[in-house]
Amino acid sequence: MTTLHNPLVNGFHPDPSIVAVDGWYYLATSTFEYLPGIPIHRSKDFETWELIGHVATRPGQLGAESVPTGGGAWAPTIRHHDGRFHLVITDAMGRGMLHFTADDAAGPWSDGDLIVMADGSESVFGIDPDIAWDADGTCYITFSGLLLSGDLDPNAPTHLGIQQVRVDLDTHTALEAPRSLWSGTGLMFPEAPHLYEIDGSWYLMIAEGGTERGHAISIARGDGPEGPFEGAPGNPLVSARSTPRPIQNTGHGDLVVGPDGRWLCVLLGVRPRSGTRAFSALGRETFVTEVTWRDGWPGIAPVELNPRPGTRVDVDFSAPLDAEWISVRRFPDEVCRRDDGRLVLTADGSTLADARPVFVGRRQEHLTNEVTVRLDVSAGTGGLAVRYDERFFVEIEADGQSVTARAHIGGLLQEWTAAAASNVVDLHLASRPPQAAAAMVTTSDEFHLAATVDGTRIDLARVDGRFLSSEVTESFTGRVIGVYAVSGEVAVSSWVAEGHDG
Repeated sequence: MTTLHNPLVNGFHPDPSIVAVDGWYYLATSTFEYLPGIPIHRSKDFETWELIGHVATRPGQLGAESVPTGGGAWAPTIRHHDGRFHLVITDAMGRGMLHFTADDAAGPWSDGDLIVMADGSESVFGIDPDIAWDADGTCYITFSGLLLSGDLDPNAPTHLGIQQVRVDLDTHTALEAPRSLWSGTGLMFPEAPHLYEIDGSWYLMIAEGGTERGHAISIARGDGPEGPFEGAPGNPLVSARSTPRPIQNTGHGDLVVGPDGRWLCVLLGVRPRSGTRAFSALGRETFVTEVTWRDGWPGIAPVELNPRPGTRVDVDFSAPLDAEWISVRRFPDEVCRRDDGRLVLTADGSTLADARPVFVGRRQEHLTNEVTVRLDVSAGTGGLAVRYDERFFVEIEADGQSVTARAHIGGLLQEWTAAAASNVVDLHLASRPPQAAAAMVTTSDEFHLAATVDGTRIDLARVDGRFLSSEVTESFTGRVIGVYAVSGEVAVSSWVAEGHDG
């Protein structure tokens, strides 16, 4: 029987969608303002997952280059129909609702077609689109509807529930005005709809309760893709709210039959820590749990924690960057180049407090984690940082004369500096379990920032990790650890990341 690891995919990988094709499973997740956008992971056994590519690998496919923080690639749905892969997604505050296609899920994917209203005037306005076809080939886009005007304040009545349109994919035009479908049990923010035909019935599965601690999955059943839909008697099918489970915020799921014939649900969740489990350091990750059927209704088991062993990533930059490297609102090759076995970053006047920094990094995948880089700053100033967004990041920087650690916390700044007269330094950034000073641990972890200069380690600072958690930053993303430049050129000759979830 297949071993279900949880997290299924570690680190910032929210809003999972999955499809099975010819014995392979293909998983797509959200990326927001990071590029390349929309990673595609592949597995045959549901245990080992390989990142095979991204949907958005070229400028212009997404409007992420200019989206505000929190915008960009929201909640894909990946499906396979008539021999092609299809992916629909909302490029929030960017291009709008988009449809991509590819012959191979590894890419290349199409440029992305905007799905427009029946009069062709504007994009269908909503988030979390799903794509499905009935037996006669009619295409349905089902989505979470939002008002076109006004601020999207979750405390204001701007949500329109789950809506649907029939779409002509030749012209990417809605054939009707959006229709309202079943929108759950009355919890806030019905979203993440997925539509399935199973054994002659149509099922509409949604998330509701918000993507925070109240997150849940509910389902309804009807005779056709347009409904009407009747909610399951056991809704919500899964939620971790008000439980002591180590995985919280469970919701936003997608169904698939697993390799051993069991039905499975992939879904997002977080791993909060502290005495009250208040802070989720890594943001929303992808998890999986078993689904059982009874009397025509699915039941979704609670999500169980089952982490994989720790990992080590050792990069010497003698080969091209692998697909795990990402940058903020631009592609990695726009901010760095390889030169004689080193990764070189050229500053452009921006800093990590700007929307488009000279920064390239990888997701933090483990709760206990340490990254060490060797940096040559003979021609510039730069460093190593862990980032949530422009207002929440922690960095350690070298300029050839000194090393400085800084904590940028929502507009507050604290820094620590030590002399370091060397052009080549090793910078260390670690996330470690907190050292409890009281009866109850009040944070998720602690950052330890240090440098090694001419063989001597300089411990600069210890920073409370709660300030870079999804709850404090209110971010949809997660921690990304990377190197950056703020003046001249800096060169990175090695990168070592080690972590585990013990």
